[in-house]
Amino acid sequence: MDNIQHIYNKLIAGLRKYFNGNKATKATLGLSGGLDSAVVLSLATEALGKDNVWVLLLPSQYSTSHSVNDAVRLAENLGIQYDLIKIEPIYNMFIESLSSIFAGTRPNVTEENLQARIRSVLLMALSNKFGHFLLNTSNKSELAMGYGTLYGDLSGALSVLGDVYKTQVYDLAYYINRHGEIIPEHIITKAPSAELSPGQKDTDSLPPYPELDPILMRFIEEKLTVEEIIAAGFDRQLVERINGMIARNSFKVFQIPPIIKITGNLLTPEWKCI
Repeated sequence: MDNIQHIYNKLIAGLRKYFNGNKATKATLGLSGGLDSAVVLSLATEALGKDNVWVLLLPSQYSTSHSVNDAVRLAENLGIQYDLIKIEPIYNMFIESLSSIFAGTRPNVTEENLQARIRSVLLMALSNKFGHFLLNTSNKSELAMGYGTLYGDLSGALSVLGDVYKTQVYDLAYYINRHGEIIPEHIITKAPSAELSPGQKDTDSLPPYPELDPILMRFIEEKLTVEEIIAAGFDRQLVERINGMIARNSFKVFQIPPIIKITGNLLTPEWKCI
């Protein structure tokens, strides 16, 4: 708990430092009903005050009703302003515009990424119109593995959780709820999903986070090699799979927003840290 309290305090301090340094007071983000955006919203509300946070709920045809309900409940628990815009009509217009080019192809990650990029455009429109800085909600585990969409959910003025592993995000959620429910329990306990295709789960693309994070920490925090991690008792196939994904997706790291520094081992250059 002490370590999580330390991380929590550093994130709050980092948010305030960034906004004060930019002479800004207001933030926005996309509230999905998932864990990462729930934690970032809770942190931003504590750091900036509930009157300075305005979020958008941007469900697609693949968003579950419970995710929307969870997001609404969280926003109401925190007393912050929120608006809901369904992106399915916008998505369908894009697909129709691309239909002749995409003719004869099967849906794949392209259509998934399109949803993330539509959301980014809408969030940046709010940001531009009203001066709310867009907060990025990707965690360190996702960023290391390239599990994110450039110009989509990787957009933002500041990456709040970019130096926080997914398993630590769970701990932060429970810490935020230490005095009573702020983040609805269902957000914490449900299986993580980007909800960009029917029945999608993070584990479709990534190892389960309790298996992934200990290996990522050894690569990133301890600077161990593949063979050293395997010698420590981890499965060779899993270690090599994770190492390959880190290598293939490293180009994305250079395009993520500045991050709030928690550890001394960052995915981005030091100058991109708060």
